[in-house]
Amino acid sequence: GPDGRVSAARLGPLGGPVTERLDCDLLLSSGGWNPAAQLYSQAGGQLHYHRELGCFVPAGPVAAIRVAGSANGRFGLPDCLADGAAISSAALAELGIAAAPAALPTVAAQPDVQPSMLLWAITLPGNENRAFVDLQRDSTVAGVRRAVGAGLRSVEHVKRYTTIGTAHDQGKTSGLIASAIVAESLDLNLAEVGLSSARPPYLPIAFAALAGRDRDQNFDPIRVTAMHDWHLANGAVFENVGQWQRPRYFPQLVAGQLEDQDAAVARECVQARTSVAMMDGSTLGKVSVQGLDAGEFLDRMYTNVMSSLRPGSIRYGVLCGLDGMVLDDGTVARISATEFLLTTTTGNAATVLDWLEEFAQTEWPDLQVHLTSVTEHWSTVALVGPLSRTVLAGLAPDLDVSAEGFPFMTWRDATVAGLPARIYRISFCGELAYEINVSWWYGQQLWESLLAAGQPHQLAVYGTETMHVLRAEKGYPIIGQDTDGTVTPQDLGLDWLVSKKKPDFVGKRSQRRPENLRPDRKQLVGLLPLDGQQLLDEGAQLLAAPQQQPARMLGHVTSSYRSQALGRTFALALLRSGRQRIGQQLLAWQDGTIVPVMVTDPVLYDPAGDRRDG
Repeated sequence: GPDGRVSAARLGPLGGPVTERLDCDLLLSSGGWNPAAQLYSQAGGQLHYHRELGCFVPAGPVAAIRVAGSANGRFGLPDCLADGAAISSAALAELGIAAAPAALPTVAAQPDVQPSMLLWAITLPGNENRAFVDLQRDSTVAGVRRAVGAGLRSVEHVKRYTTIGTAHDQGKTSGLIASAIVAESLDLNLAEVGLSSARPPYLPIAFAALAGRDRDQNFDPIRVTAMHDWHLANGAVFENVGQWQRPRYFPQLVAGQLEDQDAAVARECVQARTSVAMMDGSTLGKVSVQGLDAGEFLDRMYTNVMSSLRPGSIRYGVLCGLDGMVLDDGTVARISATEFLLTTTTGNAATVLDWLEEFAQTEWPDLQVHLTSVTEHWSTVALVGPLSRTVLAGLAPDLDVSAEGFPFMTWRDATVAGLPARIYRISFCGELAYEINVSWWYGQQLWESLLAAGQPHQLAVYGTETMHVLRAEKGYPIIGQDTDGTVTPQDLGLDWLVSKKKPDFVGKRSQRRPENLRPDRKQLVGLLPLDGQQLLDEGAQLLAAPQQQPARMLGHVTSSYRSQALGRTFALALLRSGRQRIGQQLLAWQDGTIVPVMVTDPVLYDPAGDRRDG
């Protein structure tokens, strides 16, 4: 059709003119039956061309492999059954096992099927460029003939010239056709040309793989948590984090008006700091690391020591690239002597797993370590606030939730709301907090149980925007927001997290480079606008003297929020020689205006950590 879509098929006798038009929007074609002999070929088996069937079939046993049924060129059901029984009996006999002849099921009379006509290409004059051999690679009969015309004689060379057989189906639908067209073009027998090699691994090709590129909503799949339906029903405003839809905030009706983002976040923050609140944290990346050398592997990957963790304990850690810059952060929990469970940021889960796999597979293959993504295995709810212990105790009566019995940075397995759960006592908000993990199937059940248990305390549900405010008040950086690929752990004030005892870890050598030890590197600091109601723009540039021409930019604002706990606005920034500038007044340039700011320590709320650790 004019829009490039199929609109009709034109029909006519072979070799004759087109006599009929059939309107349609989908055209299916069959190339007959071909034995699935790829695994046999990869084991070293030889294929021979079967003239009557018009396909290549296994030539005989190889490397103790016996092929039966359709893979052996026996396409009819009776032949498949008989062939399978005969080859099974022969294999047992070779092992010295006597087996009675198999009683084959009775098969209804099969229709007399004539072999397919060996017709490899139908082309009309001038139509060779539209007669497709490989639909995934858009390779045509003309392309094959052009390769032969260029002097290529090997089907392997033609494959590489045309890219036939290198896409989704790896030649399962196009390989034989390409070989046949080469044979016709060179006036050779198809048996002389052969097939191109079958590359491992081998899987049957699914129709979905042949349907073309993902498009529309399938182009970038949307991922949702087990509690997504609840979030939708309760008016959540979403944001996309990676491929996940995460609630950003939960506006409520106040005096008949729906809260805007500022009002909703302010309410959620106050509830988290003064009573109890909870957030869906299921999107956090989670990686299970298992094996006898799991501890050694993690010591090499993280900047601090992980192998000394005891089962039941958790440690915060940072991963760096080879350049010494922060790649991601998260927690490491020791589950047993040979198992650890890592958490990563939501957006970096796949990146971190790929990074770990690269070293496990290519750098240290001698280590006994295995990695598995378990992000979707766990539904996670962060229960935070000074009353979070009270709420949890009501749902987990057999769990000792006291500060002594369940200290900070430890985990426990327990029953919560009747569900088997793993509870982390960690905090990304600076308050007393727990992360409760259950099987993904039970995520919404846990969520609704916590809602009911927290109702007497006016439990609030909060989203990612409130999470950002709470963590920024504590000076906790977000990787990718407060970092930009040029930031070391030392720049973030995490010197204490970089082991001085370990002989090595990924990025250690680069962190010793003079460039990464300069005193004027950008460091994470806090900023307080002198006007406590002035909200800085994220990305606003920082400078010392506006009259300088050109002005020397000292850094930029990375995070900026209104804080109910501080009663004012505040920000985090990356600032040159930042820690040496604490107490200095600088200027933020935004929208053509100058905003005076005071440089502070990045931890602006509860710097001693009393609320978190109590």
